[in-house]
Amino acid sequence: MLDAVGVEEEELRRLAPQVLGVLVRRHGQFDACEDAVQEALLAAAVQWPREGVPDNPRGWLITVAGRRLTDQFRSEDARRRRELAVAHEVSHETSESPDIQHKDDTLLLLFLCCHPALPSASQLALTLRAVGGLTTAQIAHAFMAPEATVAQRISRAKQKIKAAGARFTLPPAGERTGRLQVVLQVLYLIFNEGYTASSGEDLHRPELTTEAIRLVREVHRLLPDEGEVAGLLALMLLTDARRAARTRPDGALVPLAAQDRTLWHPAMIAEGVDLITRTLPKGAPGPYQLQAAIAAIHAEAPSAAATDWPQILALYRLLQRVAPNPMVTLNQAVAVAMVQGPGAGLRLLSALDGDDRLARHHRLAAVRAHLLEMSGDAEAARSAYELAAHRTTSLPEQRYLLSKAASLRG
Repeated sequence: MLDAVGVEEEELRRLAPQVLGVLVRRHGQFDACEDAVQEALLAAAVQWPREGVPDNPRGWLITVAGRRLTDQFRSEDARRRRELAVAHEVSHETSESPDIQHKDDTLLLLFLCCHPALPSASQLALTLRAVGGLTTAQIAHAFMAPEATVAQRISRAKQKIKAAGARFTLPPAGERTGRLQVVLQVLYLIFNEGYTASSGEDLHRPELTTEAIRLVREVHRLLPDEGEVAGLLALMLLTDARRAARTRPDGALVPLAAQDRTLWHPAMIAEGVDLITRTLPKGAPGPYQLQAAIAAIHAEAPSAAATDWPQILALYRLLQRVAPNPMVTLNQAVAVAMVQGPGAGLRLLSALDGDDRLARHHRLAAVRAHLLEMSGDAEAARSAYELAAHRTTSLPEQRYLLSKAASLRG
């Protein structure tokens, strides 16, 4: 037996998709296998600290989860029908895609959990549970949702996957690129929720950013030639490298321009810059690569004043052509203001007032407040900061915005 202290929760999360993949290949029935794996993970969390970690943790989890499945498979008739279905499925997979057996199950599970039949919230929850190894309670805590709601969401997601006839195999070649984009978007959303929590007392949820980076690393390992996978990994590393400088000891938010750059994580920056530097020349860059390139410019600037804003503006303009999005326009407005003056940035922002996707978002009001403050219009800036504070559900952001408004009063 190994020392239980030496196996962290992260190791269980790493093993979760491997164990699930083995069971799904062996038995089919994703929903039943996923439930069995969760029970095995919980059993390990209880028993290993008390009894010690087995010499083969993966094998132990497969055995325990397999026993849970056996308990569920009650009749011999049901077992025979299941074995025939799985045999047919494996035969079909092998004849259709001979290399499928050599693929890592993590990627297959990600494609399955990010099935287009599922709404975004279900994709997030199912990915975190099946591939990330988080319990329903942990997911509910991370997204500040009732545990019963998350459990129902996961249950419905598994039912939809079953009803859609989804198989444990890579999507057809013609669908693979589009489905990969869904996978990357889900991981991006998980990271964003961890980096700037949408609500609650804390600005960060490190367990989500860490899990998102781990999963993207795994996808990058499996698909090293996919530029957007490398771009997303670089973007996450370069962004998360600033985490320690984003809040003061009392939890107060610190904007990018005011951050102590000595607190930025140099190893993460070096890895992210190297990754995007090697990836960009290989073809037409996608949106994640362009965002990573922008993050790299910020990361390499020795100070806020030394930031290469003209280069950032050029990248945002390219990003707007590649992936038009109101949030891109919002960020581009800041770059325009830094290069051409706040008036030019405010004119660009005015185009977003009629966009229903962002018109009532607190970030639009916050950026407008910042640019109005730059222009010297303190009263209008104060009103915009107060509006932004009213619209956000993140308490650290709310306190920061109200403090900015208070500093301009009078």
